[in-house]
Amino acid sequence: MTIREALAEGTASLAAAAIETPALDSSLLLAEVLNTSRSKLIAAAHDNISEASAATFRQLIKRRQSGECTAYILGKKEFYGLEFLVNPSVLVPRPDTETLVEIALKETGTGQQPYRVLDLCTGSGAIATALKHTMPELEVWATDISAEALETAKTNAARLLPPDSIRFFHGDLYDALSSSPPLLIAHCSLLIIVSNPPYVPTTELSSLSPEVRMEPSLALDGGDDGLDVIRKIISRAPEFLCPGGVLLLEADPRQMPAIAVLYKEAGFTNIKTHADLSGRERVIGGIYVN
Repeated sequence: MTIREALAEGTASLAAAAIETPALDSSLLLAEVLNTSRSKLIAAAHDNISEASAATFRQLIKRRQSGECTAYILGKKEFYGLEFLVNPSVLVPRPDTETLVEIALKETGTGQQPYRVLDLCTGSGAIATALKHTMPELEVWATDISAEALETAKTNAARLLPPDSIRFFHGDLYDALSSSPPLLIAHCSLLIIVSNPPYVPTTELSSLSPEVRMEPSLALDGGDDGLDVIRKIISRAPEFLCPGGVLLLEADPRQMPAIAVLYKEAGFTNIKTHADLSGRERVIGGIYVN
């Protein structure tokens, strides 16, 4: 079997299983099996692969057919130009979330240094690590309620950043910082809080795609209206933000009007939404004025 034949077989199998990106997933899986890149697969399309490689490739295709996402199968996913390790304890980083990173980076250029950034619900650590990697002068803190997710985040930070670049805290949102708020407030000139929290309404979880349903429900389930965790983040943000501090949240575009009301009730001004690459309102932010 040649590489071209293997790709065609894998693509057809995934298409028959109604996988949305059969050709892409097939090429990613075969590249992993052959320990090469997708671009090199094309150049070597007529090369033969061994029977053992073909068998391993078919096993991976079956896993993808069953609904397991390609990132979990490979154990890695690219985000903001960096390769992150992922597993079923964390959400798979998605391009939409890069919008949150971009907006946060813009905010850090609008005032005096130093900046302390707090990433709530850090998961794989993709947001926190991307921020620190892009702007090393940032002081980045990250929390997660899942001990397993936090270990993954620590591993990613250790792989991609100098030692001890990010301070990690285990716990539920701000409670993870229970011993730190006075220090936090005393030493920051502008604190930015960022989060990609759980925001899927509980009733909609069953309608998600099979691969998303395999991701941790703890990182997806936002309660009856999807805003349970978001309410907690917004309501307590004033306890941790310095005057002029910024809160940035990723959420469903349909939720933006309701979230804007929560921002206003908590004392935020200059509330704005920001579109992702698909043109959908994906990030909402506001400035806290004490």
